[in-house]
Amino acid sequence: QVQLVESGGGLVQPGGSLRLSCAASGFTFSNYAMNWYRQAPGKERELVAAISSAGGSTNYPDSVKGRFTISRDNAKNTVYLQMNSLKPDDTAVYYCNARRLAYNYWGKGTLVTVSS
Repeated sequence: QVQLVESGGGLVQPGGSLRLSCAASGFTFSNYAMNWYRQAPGKERELVAAISSAGGSTNYPDSVKGRFTISRDNAKNTVYLQMNSLKPDDTAVYYCNARRLAYNYWGKGTLVTVSS
């Protein structure tokens, strides 16, 4: 059974940091590209970070570039999202995604709230 379980969300003040984790099971993690998406209330889900299966390539949209860092530990079947200099606009549910060819798996999400 495929599972992606996110953790690490919560309430943080503007300018603060959070580290999200996503623990994967039920598939060969090291064969999959991993992504973090987010969805704010009333908005479409958007990609915020992507990492290749071996971890050698990453990609970010301009909205988070320089503030967010994606990484993975294939020995632990876990992908991380380090978020620094958080802004109120970063408030959203953050989802972990695993993708390879026709296979596309999602976690249930973790809520990040940036507010003073």
